[in-house]
Amino acid sequence: MNTALLGMFIPTFFFVSITPGMCMTLALTLGMSVGYKRTLWMMAGELVGVGLVAVAAVLGIAAVMLNYPWLFVALKLLGGSYLFYLGVQMWLSRGKLAINMDESAAAPQSDWNLVVQGFVTAIANPKGWAFMISLLPPFIDQKAELAPQLVVLVSIILFFEFVCMTLYATGGKGLKRVLGHSQNVRLMNRIAGTLMMGVGIWLLVS
Repeated sequence: MNTALLGMFIPTFFFVSITPGMCMTLALTLGMSVGYKRTLWMMAGELVGVGLVAVAAVLGIAAVMLNYPWLFVALKLLGGSYLFYLGVQMWLSRGKLAINMDESAAAPQSDWNLVVQGFVTAIANPKGWAFMISLLPPFIDQKAELAPQLVVLVSIILFFEFVCMTLYATGGKGLKRVLGHSQNVRLMNRIAGTLMMGVGIWLLVS
């Protein structure tokens, strides 16, 4: 691995990763509604999606998405609509993601659904694809073997994604703790629901 290229890649990707985006907003929202530990399931799905997008960008699989854009559009519509629906439910203090101060009365979102939310948000994010396609190839040393470089770069990407999502999710959990009195539950649900609807709209219009 070219150490000069690696030295440039690390700060570049960390800056991009820490910047608010769809996945970070989703991590913040779920940190508020279901807490950090359960948000880890969404983060797992998101990391798998990001890893696939990164590998696809380097190997050229992204060309398939460019040749069949309707697949990408369909995925965006389904994912964006689903996230928007969840946001509306949260805003109305309904559904499995709505904050409920009586934990015994809450109907928790399944772990699998959280994984799917993270995965779909990652692979249906056109800005994520554009970033990987434009950023990763310049950091590949053409004179060295591809596989080891890809392993190193994707590992760095996933590590930074995990760290940044952890920061956002714990921030959401902290916000819930500050405002988590019974009279503020509806406000918390509306904040989280608005953020979730925003992610859904972001997917639909981007």
